Amino acid sequence: MSDHPAVLVTGGAGYIGSHCCRALTTAGYHPVVFDNFSTGHRHFVTGTLVTGDLADKAALARAFAQHPIVAVMHFAASSLVGESVADPQKYYLNNLAGTLSLLEAMREAGCHHLVFSSTGAVYGNADSKSLPENYACAPINPYGASKWMIERVLADYRGAYGLGSFALRYFNASGADASGDIGEFRDNETHLIPRAMMALQGHVSDFAVFGDDYDTPDGTAIRDYIHVTDLATAHLQALQLLLQGHRGGAFNLGTGTGFSVREILGAIAAETGRAVPHLVKPRRAGDPTYLVADPTAARETLQFRTEHSDLATIIRTAWAWHRKAHPLKPADPAREFRSS
Repeated sequence: MSDHPAVLVTGGAGYIGSHCCRALTTAGYHPVVFDNFSTGHRHFVTGTLVTGDLADKAALARAFAQHPIVAVMHFAASSLVGESVADPQKYYLNNLAGTLSLLEAMREAGCHHLVFSSTGAVYGNADSKSLPENYACAPINPYGASKWMIERVLADYRGAYGLGSFALRYFNASGADASGDIGEFRDNETHLIPRAMMALQGHVSDFAVFGDDYDTPDGTAIRDYIHVTDLATAHLQALQLLLQGHRGGAFNLGTGTGFSVREILGAIAAETGRAVPHLVKPRRAGDPTYLVADPTAARETLQFRTEHSDLATIIRTAWAWHRKAHPLKPADPAREFRSS
């Protein structure tokens, strides 16, 4: 057993969770990864591994009993917007019910500190191009709704049970660890940057831009992209505040700058030297036009500053990871794309 303070990291074998585990280790904590490997990867794990599902209360109880856990970082969730529209029950069971199970285990173990992975999707189709935390939350898909429900639960637990909790609403997580050892890797990849890179490598034959008729300068949706290493730093800062007695709250994690889908594809072309072949398809249900953070509150309370979230660094580290994780496939002349 490690002499360092233990932090339970649910979903610690996933993209963001694994980067946070590395940040925890560097800062002198011992990550205890709790993951069911529905989407995570064993070779991403840093720290002690406990294989389990949040619905399994006995497995959670054993994790708390076997390790001196001082706090929890909670990443375990289903997170695909389109899938949430098609199968909302999965999202409310995995995300909301799973979190309630975790909170019950925390209360029974006497653990009172939680850093929760929330999302900018809680704001829905906002009519503002820069969203502060006091903007009305009105999620337009079950994924965002499940996260917003959890935030309400945490606020109620904070008042009733003294739970210290941060809900960190991050926008588009992106990039990869500078080592190139871990990055964004899913069996069914849907996110823009990794999917575009996989198209360049020949692993995706139907890469599409969903909607070119948005009310934006180039017709494509605009998002705020934040490097996963900066996200990990913010989670660590939130954890340290909780351990110092801060009660927590909801905070945006973003850069405050938005880029359109076409701008992202242009940055990828600049880094790789090749244009991304793509189709243009209709908008997806549940996709807002703009989703850009106002990060002022996180800068003031968490002392959070992005250091890796310029677009060039995001694309460069992501491309380095993908070249390592997805070796280039030979070109398939049968594949047809319409670039626009």
